[in-house]
Amino acid sequence: MFTYKKGDSKRYYTWNDALRETFEEKIFKVPIDGGFDCPNRDGTVAHGGCTFCSVSGSGDMMIAPSDPLPIQFRKEVDQMHKKWPTTKQYIVYFQNFTNTHASVEVIKHRFEQVINEEGVVGLSIGTRPDCLPDDIVDYLSELNQRLYLWVELGLQTTYEETSNMINRAHDYQTYLDGVAKLRKHNINICTHLINGLPGESYEMMMENVRRTVEDSDIQGIKLHLLHLMTNTKMEKDYLEGRLQLLTQHEYTQLICDQLEIIPSNIIIHRLTGDAPRDTIIGPMWSLKKWEVLNSFDTELKKRGTYQGIYAKGKRGDHVYA
Repeated sequence: MFTYKKGDSKRYYTWNDALRETFEEKIFKVPIDGGFDCPNRDGTVAHGGCTFCSVSGSGDMMIAPSDPLPIQFRKEVDQMHKKWPTTKQYIVYFQNFTNTHASVEVIKHRFEQVINEEGVVGLSIGTRPDCLPDDIVDYLSELNQRLYLWVELGLQTTYEETSNMINRAHDYQTYLDGVAKLRKHNINICTHLINGLPGESYEMMMENVRRTVEDSDIQGIKLHLLHLMTNTKMEKDYLEGRLQLLTQHEYTQLICDQLEIIPSNIIIHRLTGDAPRDTIIGPMWSLKKWEVLNSFDTELKKRGTYQGIYAKGKRGDHVYA
Protein backbone atom coordinates (compact mmCIF):
# COMPACT_ATOMS: atom_id res chain seq x y z
CA MET A 1 0.00 0.00 0.00
CA PHE A 2 1.39 3.40 -1.00
CA THR A 3 1.04 6.45 1.21
CA TYR A 4 2.85 9.55 0.09
CA LYS A 5 4.76 11.42 2.78
CA LYS A 6 6.30 14.80 2.20
CA GLY A 7 9.89 14.37 1.13
CA ASP A 8 9.48 10.88 -0.38
CA SER A 9 11.56 10.47 -3.54
CA LYS A 10 8.84 8.44 -5.28
CA ARG A 11 5.31 9.71 -5.57
CA TYR A 12 3.79 6.50 -6.86
CA TYR A 13 3.67 2.82 -5.83
CA THR A 14 6.50 1.22 -7.76
CA TRP A 15 6.80 -2.46 -8.61
CA ASN A 16 10.25 -2.47 -7.00
CA ASP A 17 8.86 -1.11 -3.72
CA ALA A 18 6.03 -3.66 -3.74
CA LEU A 19 8.49 -6.52 -4.19
CA ARG A 20 10.68 -5.25 -1.38
CA GLU A 21 7.62 -5.11 0.88
CA THR A 22 6.89 -8.77 0.11
CA PHE A 23 10.40 -10.26 -0.05
CA GLU A 24 12.43 -7.68 1.90
CA GLU A 25 15.15 -7.66 -0.74
CA LYS A 26 15.83 -6.97 -4.42
CA ILE A 27 13.93 -9.28 -6.79
CA PHE A 28 13.98 -9.23 -10.58
CA LYS A 29 11.77 -10.64 -13.31
CA VAL A 30 13.33 -13.11 -15.72
CA PRO A 31 11.67 -13.01 -19.18
CA ILE A 32 11.02 -16.35 -20.86
CA ASP A 33 9.76 -17.23 -24.33
CA GLY A 34 7.41 -20.13 -23.64
CA GLY A 35 6.87 -20.97 -27.29
CA PHE A 36 3.19 -20.05 -27.23
CA ASP A 37 1.27 -18.56 -30.14
CA CYS A 38 -1.55 -16.01 -30.09
CA PRO A 39 -5.23 -16.64 -30.98
CA ASN A 40 -5.14 -13.38 -32.87
CA ARG A 41 -2.42 -14.73 -35.17
CA ASP A 42 -3.19 -18.42 -35.65
CA GLY A 43 -6.81 -17.99 -36.71
CA THR A 44 -8.50 -18.98 -33.45
CA VAL A 45 -10.13 -15.54 -33.25
CA ALA A 46 -8.36 -13.61 -36.04
CA HIS A 47 -5.30 -13.50 -38.28
CA GLY A 48 -2.38 -11.12 -38.47
CA GLY A 49 -2.13 -10.13 -34.83
CA CYS A 50 -2.53 -6.68 -33.32
CA THR A 51 -1.27 -4.00 -35.69
CA PHE A 52 1.34 -2.77 -33.17
CA CYS A 53 2.77 -6.23 -32.48
CA SER A 54 6.22 -7.19 -33.76
CA VAL A 55 7.12 -10.65 -35.05
CA SER A 56 8.40 -11.61 -31.59
CA GLY A 57 5.16 -10.65 -29.82
CA SER A 58 6.77 -8.29 -27.27
CA GLY A 59 9.81 -10.50 -26.83
CA ASP A 60 12.24 -8.28 -28.75
CA MET A 61 14.65 -7.83 -25.85
CA MET A 62 15.12 -11.49 -24.92
CA ILE A 63 18.62 -12.99 -25.05
CA ALA A 64 18.00 -16.55 -26.28
CA PRO A 65 14.30 -17.10 -27.04
CA SER A 66 14.87 -20.28 -29.05
CA ASP A 67 16.77 -22.11 -26.30
CA PRO A 68 15.12 -24.70 -24.00
CA LEU A 69 13.27 -22.97 -21.17
CA PRO A 70 15.70 -23.79 -18.31
CA ILE A 71 18.63 -22.57 -20.43
CA GLN A 72 16.77 -19.36 -21.32
CA PHE A 73 16.21 -18.80 -17.63
CA ARG A 74 19.85 -19.30 -16.68
CA LYS A 75 21.15 -17.07 -19.48
CA GLU A 76 18.79 -14.25 -18.52
CA VAL A 77 19.73 -14.59 -14.84
CA ASP A 78 23.45 -14.52 -15.69
CA GLN A 79 22.93 -11.35 -17.71
CA MET A 80 20.97 -9.65 -14.91
CA HIS A 81 23.57 -10.63 -12.34
CA LYS A 82 26.01 -8.35 -14.14
CA LYS A 83 23.93 -5.47 -12.79
CA TRP A 84 22.57 -7.05 -9.59
CA PRO A 85 25.18 -9.65 -8.56
CA THR A 86 23.74 -10.32 -5.10
CA THR A 87 20.14 -10.99 -6.13
CA LYS A 88 19.13 -14.57 -5.34
CA GLN A 89 15.36 -14.65 -5.86
CA TYR A 90 13.52 -14.38 -9.15
CA ILE A 91 10.12 -14.10 -10.75
CA VAL A 92 9.84 -16.01 -14.03
CA TYR A 93 8.02 -13.91 -16.62
CA PHE A 94 6.35 -15.70 -19.52
CA GLN A 95 6.24 -12.54 -21.57
CA ASN A 96 5.63 -12.69 -25.30
CA PHE A 97 2.49 -13.76 -27.16
CA THR A 98 -0.34 -15.46 -25.20
CA ASN A 99 0.91 -17.75 -22.47
CA THR A 100 -2.36 -19.48 -21.67
CA HIS A 101 -3.17 -20.22 -25.33
CA ALA A 102 -2.67 -23.99 -25.27
CA SER A 103 -4.05 -27.04 -23.51
CA VAL A 104 -3.63 -27.11 -19.76
CA GLU A 105 -1.28 -30.11 -20.18
CA VAL A 106 1.05 -28.12 -22.45
CA ILE A 107 0.93 -25.09 -20.15
CA LYS A 108 1.77 -27.20 -17.09
CA HIS A 109 4.68 -28.85 -18.89
CA ARG A 110 6.22 -25.52 -19.89
CA PHE A 111 5.62 -23.65 -16.64
CA GLU A 112 6.86 -26.48 -14.43
CA GLN A 113 10.19 -26.62 -16.31
CA VAL A 114 11.25 -23.29 -14.84
CA ILE A 115 9.27 -22.54 -11.70
CA ASN A 116 11.26 -25.19 -9.85
CA GLU A 117 14.61 -23.66 -10.81
CA GLU A 118 16.76 -22.54 -7.88
CA GLY A 119 15.76 -19.14 -6.53
CA VAL A 120 12.37 -18.91 -8.28
CA VAL A 121 9.80 -17.49 -5.88
CA GLY A 122 7.22 -16.15 -8.32
CA LEU A 123 5.62 -16.40 -11.72
CA SER A 124 4.18 -13.70 -13.97
CA ILE A 125 2.11 -14.75 -16.98
CA GLY A 126 1.34 -12.47 -19.91
CA THR A 127 -1.92 -13.40 -21.63
CA ARG A 128 -5.20 -12.24 -23.16
CA PRO A 129 -8.52 -12.10 -21.29
CA ASP A 130 -10.14 -14.36 -23.89
CA CYS A 131 -7.70 -17.21 -23.12
CA LEU A 132 -8.80 -18.15 -19.61
CA PRO A 133 -10.83 -21.39 -19.82
CA ASP A 134 -11.90 -22.95 -16.54
CA ASP A 135 -9.30 -25.75 -16.45
CA ILE A 136 -6.46 -23.27 -16.95
CA VAL A 137 -7.85 -20.92 -14.31
CA ASP A 138 -8.01 -23.90 -11.93
CA TYR A 139 -4.32 -24.58 -12.61
CA LEU A 140 -3.50 -20.92 -12.04
CA SER A 141 -5.37 -21.11 -8.75
CA GLU A 142 -3.17 -24.06 -7.76
CA LEU A 143 -0.04 -22.11 -8.70
CA ASN A 144 -1.31 -19.18 -6.64
CA GLN A 145 -1.08 -21.41 -3.57
CA ARG A 146 2.47 -22.48 -4.39
CA LEU A 147 4.24 -19.23 -5.26
CA TYR A 148 3.89 -15.49 -5.80
CA LEU A 149 1.68 -15.25 -8.89
CA TRP A 150 0.62 -12.46 -11.23
CA VAL A 151 -1.46 -12.71 -14.38
CA GLU A 152 -0.82 -9.82 -16.77
CA LEU A 153 -3.83 -9.12 -18.98
CA GLY A 154 -3.38 -7.25 -22.25
CA LEU A 155 -6.30 -4.86 -22.54
CA GLN A 156 -4.55 -1.95 -24.33
CA THR A 157 -7.74 0.12 -24.74
CA THR A 158 -11.30 0.21 -23.42
CA TYR A 159 -12.68 1.65 -26.66
CA GLU A 160 -14.23 -0.79 -29.13
CA GLU A 161 -13.44 1.44 -32.12
CA THR A 162 -9.76 1.48 -31.22
CA SER A 163 -9.78 -2.23 -30.48
CA ASN A 164 -11.21 -2.93 -33.91
CA MET A 165 -8.73 -0.59 -35.59
CA ILE A 166 -5.74 -2.36 -34.05
CA ASN A 167 -7.26 -5.83 -34.67
CA ARG A 168 -7.41 -6.69 -30.97
CA ALA A 169 -10.19 -9.27 -31.58
CA HIS A 170 -11.84 -9.12 -28.17
CA ASP A 171 -14.11 -6.57 -26.53
CA TYR A 172 -14.04 -4.78 -23.18
CA GLN A 173 -16.64 -7.07 -21.62
CA THR A 174 -14.39 -10.06 -22.31
CA TYR A 175 -11.70 -8.32 -20.29
CA LEU A 176 -14.09 -7.66 -17.40
CA ASP A 177 -15.22 -11.28 -17.45
CA GLY A 178 -11.61 -12.48 -17.43
CA VAL A 179 -10.75 -10.33 -14.43
CA ALA A 180 -13.78 -11.67 -12.55
CA LYS A 181 -12.76 -15.29 -13.22
CA LEU A 182 -9.26 -14.74 -11.87
CA ARG A 183 -10.32 -12.72 -8.85
CA LYS A 184 -12.64 -15.54 -7.72
CA HIS A 185 -9.37 -17.35 -6.97
CA ASN A 186 -7.70 -14.28 -5.44
CA ILE A 187 -5.15 -14.15 -8.26
CA ASN A 188 -3.25 -10.88 -8.64
CA ILE A 189 -3.93 -9.09 -11.93
CA CYS A 190 -1.84 -6.48 -13.73
CA THR A 191 -3.63 -4.81 -16.66
CA HIS A 192 -1.72 -3.46 -19.67
CA LEU A 193 -2.81 -0.25 -21.41
CA ILE A 194 -1.09 1.49 -24.32
CA ASN A 195 -0.91 5.27 -24.54
CA GLY A 196 -0.72 6.74 -28.03
CA LEU A 197 -2.84 4.31 -30.05
CA PRO A 198 -4.20 5.63 -33.38
CA GLY A 199 -7.19 7.94 -33.02
CA GLU A 200 -7.10 8.15 -29.22
CA SER A 201 -7.17 11.64 -27.72
CA TYR A 202 -5.85 12.72 -24.34
CA GLU A 203 -9.39 12.43 -22.96
CA MET A 204 -9.72 8.88 -24.26
CA MET A 205 -6.38 7.82 -22.77
CA MET A 206 -7.42 9.26 -19.41
CA GLU A 207 -10.76 7.45 -19.69
CA ASN A 208 -8.97 4.17 -20.43
CA VAL A 209 -7.24 4.41 -17.06
CA ARG A 210 -10.33 5.61 -15.20
CA ARG A 211 -12.49 2.76 -16.52
CA THR A 212 -9.82 0.16 -15.85
CA VAL A 213 -9.27 1.08 -12.21
CA GLU A 214 -12.95 1.67 -11.45
CA ASP A 215 -14.57 -1.18 -13.41
CA SER A 216 -12.25 -4.07 -12.53
CA ASP A 217 -10.63 -5.40 -9.37
CA ILE A 218 -6.97 -5.19 -10.34
CA GLN A 219 -3.87 -5.04 -8.20
CA GLY A 220 -1.42 -3.63 -10.73
CA ILE A 221 -1.25 -1.68 -13.95
CA LYS A 222 1.26 -1.24 -16.79
CA LEU A 223 1.09 1.93 -18.83
CA HIS A 224 3.00 1.45 -22.07
CA LEU A 225 4.11 4.09 -24.51
CA LEU A 226 3.24 3.03 -28.04
CA HIS A 227 6.48 2.04 -29.74
CA LEU A 228 6.17 2.08 -33.50
CA MET A 229 8.20 -0.83 -34.83
CA THR A 230 9.34 -1.77 -38.31
CA ASN A 231 7.52 -4.56 -40.11
CA THR A 232 4.26 -4.03 -38.22
CA LYS A 233 0.91 -3.23 -39.75
CA MET A 234 0.83 -0.01 -37.75
CA GLU A 235 3.85 1.23 -39.68
CA LYS A 236 1.51 1.73 -42.65
CA ASP A 237 -0.85 3.85 -40.51
CA TYR A 238 2.10 6.07 -39.61
CA LEU A 239 3.40 6.40 -43.16
CA GLU A 240 -0.10 7.28 -44.41
CA GLY A 241 -0.65 9.92 -41.71
CA ARG A 242 -3.20 8.12 -39.51
CA LEU A 243 -0.89 7.98 -36.50
CA GLN A 244 1.00 10.75 -34.73
CA LEU A 245 3.59 9.81 -32.13
CA LEU A 246 3.49 11.47 -28.71
CA THR A 247 6.20 13.95 -27.78
CA GLN A 248 8.10 13.43 -24.54
CA HIS A 249 6.42 16.46 -22.98
CA GLU A 250 2.96 15.16 -23.93
CA TYR A 251 3.75 11.75 -22.53
CA THR A 252 5.13 13.10 -19.25
CA GLN A 253 2.04 15.25 -18.69
CA LEU A 254 -0.28 12.36 -19.57
CA ILE A 255 1.41 9.82 -17.29
CA CYS A 256 1.34 12.20 -14.34
CA ASP A 257 -2.34 12.96 -14.97
CA GLN A 258 -3.06 9.22 -15.08
CA LEU A 259 -1.09 8.50 -11.92
CA GLU A 260 -3.12 11.11 -10.07
CA ILE A 261 -6.36 9.16 -10.67
CA ILE A 262 -5.02 5.64 -10.01
CA PRO A 263 -5.86 4.50 -6.46
CA SER A 264 -2.82 4.31 -4.22
CA ASN A 265 -3.23 0.57 -3.55
CA ILE A 266 -2.62 -0.32 -7.23
CA ILE A 267 1.00 -1.19 -8.00
CA ILE A 268 2.55 0.63 -10.96
CA HIS A 269 4.43 -2.14 -12.77
CA ARG A 270 5.59 0.03 -15.67
CA LEU A 271 5.28 3.57 -17.04
CA THR A 272 7.12 3.21 -20.33
CA GLY A 273 8.76 0.34 -22.18
CA ASP A 274 11.81 -1.01 -23.95
CA ALA A 275 12.38 -1.37 -27.66
CA PRO A 276 15.43 -2.37 -29.72
CA ARG A 277 17.12 0.60 -31.35
CA ASP A 278 17.49 -1.17 -34.69
CA THR A 279 13.75 -1.86 -35.16
CA ILE A 280 12.07 1.16 -33.56
CA ILE A 281 10.70 3.93 -35.79
CA GLY A 282 9.73 6.13 -32.86
CA PRO A 283 9.40 7.90 -30.57
CA MET A 284 13.20 7.92 -30.43
CA TRP A 285 13.22 9.91 -27.19
CA SER A 286 11.82 6.80 -25.48
CA LEU A 287 15.20 5.07 -25.80
CA LYS A 288 16.50 7.31 -22.99
CA LYS A 289 14.51 5.32 -20.47
CA TRP A 290 15.91 6.75 -17.25
CA GLU A 291 15.50 10.28 -18.52
CA VAL A 292 11.85 9.48 -19.24
CA LEU A 293 11.28 7.93 -15.81
CA ASN A 294 12.99 10.83 -14.06
CA SER A 295 10.70 13.26 -15.88
CA PHE A 296 7.68 11.77 -14.10
CA ASP A 297 9.28 12.28 -10.69
CA THR A 298 10.23 15.84 -11.58
CA GLU A 299 6.78 16.73 -12.88
CA LEU A 300 4.90 15.23 -9.92
CA LYS A 301 7.18 17.10 -7.53
CA LYS A 302 6.63 20.32 -9.50
CA ARG A 303 2.87 19.83 -9.24
CA GLY A 304 2.99 18.79 -5.59
CA THR A 305 0.89 15.73 -6.41
CA TYR A 306 1.21 11.94 -6.20
CA GLN A 307 -0.52 8.71 -7.14
CA GLY A 308 -4.18 8.60 -6.16
CA ILE A 309 -4.58 12.21 -5.12
CA TYR A 310 -7.61 12.54 -7.42
CA ALA A 311 -8.78 8.91 -7.39
CA LYS A 312 -12.51 8.35 -7.15
CA GLY A 313 -13.77 8.81 -3.60
CA LYS A 314 -10.62 10.63 -2.48
CA ARG A 315 -10.41 14.34 -1.92
CA GLY A 316 -7.13 15.61 -3.28
CA ASP A 317 -4.97 18.00 -1.27
CA HIS A 318 -1.88 19.50 -2.89
CA VAL A 319 1.25 19.13 -0.81
CA TYR A 320 3.74 21.38 -2.52
CA ALA A 321 7.24 20.19 -1.72
